[in-house]
Amino acid sequence: MGYLYIFGTIFFTVYGQMMLKWRISKFGSLPADISEKVIFLLKLLLDPLILSGFLSAFVASLFWMAAMTKFDISYAYPFMSLSFMLVFFLSIFLFNEPITSYKIIGLLLIVAGILVTSQSA
Repeated sequence: MGYLYIFGTIFFTVYGQMMLKWRISKFGSLPADISEKVIFLLKLLLDPLILSGFLSAFVASLFWMAAMTKFDISYAYPFMSLSFMLVFFLSIFLFNEPITSYKIIGLLLIVAGILVTSQSA
């Protein structure tokens, strides 16, 4: 059951990031003028799907608290790196972001780090 808590944390974290990116990109760039920035950010905060991204972060926190009852943080936290991988792949398919050799190398290093840190002593 503990792994379900970790993966719940990852799922809701990734959902929140994807939702924020998708919705914010619909609103355009942050204006230069300070008063326009405030209005822009208030509009973002009133968007129901952006609010769902914030709620998702809260739910992810609840899952993380549950995970902390099952695992040492030094064991569980490296699994959070899986969120980087999911965001990378989803950003390619959902937002047409570029794939670079540096990003691939970085992902391979993340996977190696997860494998090393998840080993029992």
